[in-house]
Amino acid sequence: MAGCAGFNLKAVVRRLGRLHPMFRHVLTGVFPRAFMAQRLVIHAIALKTAIHLIFCIKSGTFMKLYYSPGACSLSPHIVLREAGLPFDLERVDNKAKKTASGTDFWSVNPKGMVPTLQLDDGQILTEGPAIVQYIADCRPETGLMPAPGTMERYRVLEWLNFVVAEIHKQFTPLFKPDTPEDYKTIAKNNILKAFALLDRHLAGKQYLLGDRFSVADAYLFVVLNWARLHKIDLAEWPNVKAFRERVAARPMVHEAMKAEGLIKPAA
Repeated sequence: MAGCAGFNLKAVVRRLGRLHPMFRHVLTGVFPRAFMAQRLVIHAIALKTAIHLIFCIKSGTFMKLYYSPGACSLSPHIVLREAGLPFDLERVDNKAKKTASGTDFWSVNPKGMVPTLQLDDGQILTEGPAIVQYIADCRPETGLMPAPGTMERYRVLEWLNFVVAEIHKQFTPLFKPDTPEDYKTIAKNNILKAFALLDRHLAGKQYLLGDRFSVADAYLFVVLNWARLHKIDLAEWPNVKAFRERVAARPMVHEAMKAEGLIKPAA
């Protein structure tokens, strides 16, 4: 392997270690007690991802996520890391519509919005809920998106749509300085109603679907982070607040936020 043209084994190891903690266990051969029963599954996932990663490194093609720090693009960023997929990041200046490399973002995505995912074959995929489903379906064994045709999958779609319509789009006018104050009040009240519903639903649950983390949880976490920007205290809804803290504590969520500069690296 080390002799393949254009192949860098150290790069593979570094990327595997960053993608997910399970790869560190595979590389070292040391498994925590909690992972012992899942060793074979972890090895299978790691091998599949390693083969994909090796192909990407040799061909020079990775998926690329165009993002803006803390925006809704954080949702697919989290899902990419949770799925253990190799990818690159490129920051977008939302006001100037320029990427970090100087590319006119309109030429990448005519909609001019993040998230935008460039697939490893060059195709462009837009719209957050579509992107996270695509990513999860690339790694069905992770359970980030339930299997097609199951009621659980429709439940995830149900929550994705709820977050889009009842929370995300209600926050949008609050970010715009030219939105009339009367309309901002209406939008904010809609958000408060959505939070009340969520608080009732999350009672006794770890995540939206119970004990399993899904793409809908990643999306909900991101929009909940916007509450403090508009002086909405989540303490009023203890189950929602606990949910946000629970998701924030996930290692891959922490890594995504750190990569976007939302968390200062440890001294």
